[in-house]
Amino acid sequence: MADNTSAKSTKTAKQAVANPSARKPAKTAAKAPSKAAAAKSKEPAAPLLSGGNPQIAKGYGDAPVQAYIAAMPGWKSDLGRRLDALIERAVPGVRKAVKWNSPLYGMEDQTWFLGIHCFTKYIKVAFFRGASLRPLPPGGSKQKDVRYLDIREDEPLDEAQFAAWVKQASELPGEKM
Repeated sequence: MADNTSAKSTKTAKQAVANPSARKPAKTAAKAPSKAAAAKSKEPAAPLLSGGNPQIAKGYGDAPVQAYIAAMPGWKSDLGRRLDALIERAVPGVRKAVKWNSPLYGMEDQTWFLGIHCFTKYIKVAFFRGASLRPLPPGGSKQKDVRYLDIREDEPLDEAQFAAWVKQASELPGEKM
């Protein structure tokens, strides 16, 4: 390490002799970040993809799902925490993962019954066997078994109905993904 330091010093000294106006004072200890810099560091933990969907690396367990929820922009993060808590209460022991930048919930390894995805103006909850749920979730799909629930900021969430759908969905065969 001493060789590297002396090489840098020799190089700096040669540059200073060649160009006296380029002399720089010795570096001082790093300053504490300013309040403005600290405020900038409170940006989302993950980059956002189109529509405001957080880009989270694929992973299994609660940690990647919580990272996704924390990175959801604005009001969506609070709603994400509510949905996650409702799912955990309705299905104790639920398995979690993030795949394709979406949290997935399931009962067995690699088998999922529900997914969440952020869009610009709403959160989409996908029930992978939603056509078997009663009452039927409101959003249709090109896939005959899938049904959606779109949740917007200014619309109330019927938590009892959502929990009932989650419970029903967890009891159906899941999707391998």
